[in-house]
Amino acid sequence: MDLPRIKTVTAAQNTTLHIEWQDGGHSSVQLIGWIATSGNMLTPLTKADIWATAKVADYGATVEWADGDLAIDAYHLSQIADDQRDFGTDDLRLWQETTGLSNNEAADFLGVSLRTWKNYRAGAPINNAVKMLLRASVRDPLLMHAHYRPRQAGRPPSAAA
Repeated sequence: MDLPRIKTVTAAQNTTLHIEWQDGGHSSVQLIGWIATSGNMLTPLTKADIWATAKVADYGATVEWADGDLAIDAYHLSQIADDQRDFGTDDLRLWQETTGLSNNEAADFLGVSLRTWKNYRAGAPINNAVKMLLRASVRDPLLMHAHYRPRQAGRPPSAAA
């Protein structure tokens, strides 16, 4: 797997970076969650004058701010950008096709009703938690291994009398 490399970065308002990747792609990445969950270490990035100093460093492997003590690597920026990208019906259908789950199994895996799953497939807005889980299950197959329960064909056995 080739690691992503950054060609240019522009610091926008509201802790957003506009990134041009060396492969020609573009991303806008909102980093307020990364900053907020990193304790006091990244608090300086909430100051506009420091935020504006964002620059590409390490031959495109990182974005650094101010004196270089504050940085994020291109791999994690790429992951955050991918997770923030819209996830629509086509993505949901591709996930189902890739995993090979039936509609019932997909609904079971997500903990939603079959009707809700079918509504998602028909174009209804997809819940953010569902989007996150589907993305995470692709990135980390252990989630699928731990929580997927295949349905058994046929009728369930009758209860003993």
